Order: sequence, then C-alpha cells, then structure tokens
Amino acid sequence: MYFIQRGDIIVVLAGILLILTTVESIRFNLETGHTKCIAEDIKINSMTVGKYQVVNYNEGVPLPDSHKITIRVTSSYGNNYHYAENVVWGHFAFQAADAGDYMACFFAAATKPSSFMTVDFEWKSGVAAKDWSNIAKKGSVAAMELELQRMYDTVRAIHDEIYFLREREKEMQQLNISTNSKMAWLSFLSLLFSLSVTGLQLWHLKSFFQKKKLI
Repeated sequence: MYFIQRGDIIVVLAGILLILTTVESIRFNLETGHTKCIAEDIKINSMTVGKYQVVNYNEGVPLPDSHKITIRVTSSYGNNYHYAENVVWGHFAFQAADAGDYMACFFAAATKPSSFMTVDFEWKSGVAAKDWSNIAKKGSVAAMELELQRMYDTVRAIHDEIYFLREREKEMQQLNISTNSKMAWLSFLSLLFSLSVTGLQLWHLKSFFQKKKLI
C-alpha cells in the first residue's frame, strides 16, 4: 500500500497537466529535396491545432519560389488530417479520432544547388489547443466565467488522463499475470522434461551395466 502526501499529489497533478497541455513550438532548418517529420503523441478526441511559416529574414522582400513547402499531417493509422502544397505558411485544426503518434511531415522541392530554409512550427494539443481569447471575444463571456470554464476543462482533462492511466495499469497487471502463468507452466514443463531425460539416462546406464554384468 502506498501513502501519498498532499505535496506529492500536487506534483503528480502538475505533471499530468503538463502532459495534457502539450505545446510544441520549434524552429528547424529544411533542405530542399528533403523531408523532415515531427511526431506528436495525441489522445483520442483531443483538440489539436498547429501553424507553420517559412521564416523570411529579409522583411519586405518576397520569398523565392524555392522557399515553398509541402506539408502533410497523418495519424498512426495513415489517415490524412491536413495537406498543403507549395505554401509559405498555413495552419490546421482537428479533433483526433484515433489515439497514438501523429506525424507532420514537411517537404521542400529539390533545387540545384540545394538550399536551406527555416521553418517555424507550433503544435498544440489538449487544453492548450483551445483559443480562450477568441472564445471570450465571440461569446462576450465575463472574465470569471471564462476562467471557471478553463479550469473545468482542465479538471475534466486531468480526470480523463487519470482514468486512462488506471486502465493502462489494469492492462499491465493482466499482462503480468498472464506472463507469470506462462512462465510457471514453462518452468514446470522444463522440470518435467529434465526429470524425464534424467530417468532415461539412468535406465540406459542400468541396462548397460547389466549387459556388461557389472551389477
């Protein structure tokens, strides 16, 4: 039996909250003629939003045609959730129909000589994916009510995560029980086989000595 103190509970809840409010904001270099993929583990029915843009270091000067990208967002089951071709910026939003790793792959057409471009990519999922400022503007909701709604969604997400972890724990326990049962049977069969081989060897040696009239 495990005893968890109040401070430990706060730490656990904070860790779960960090998992639920996943925010991936990165900047990476993409070489023409190559593909770069970024994976994100997303729960089923989680809201997901993302935006991307090719960085223009020369403001006021249009980006060359070689600095255009093609992006495709797919689930671990191969379902397409977003596709854009030859763009310099864009965004996507969807509700995950499946749980697992989602992949955002960026591709730049080949050029001679090859060149590099910088891409800004921000990926949010869970509670962080909700644009609370827009919700407040569209609904004209009071600040307190908006905060309560945000807290309610956060608590509900934590509850769902705890339930998910509990189900995973049950699956692991069942797997351990099944594995231990199989190992016990394997050990029993191995012991039975070893005793059988030993008995056969003793019988063979006894027969050999009797034929030689040594016993």
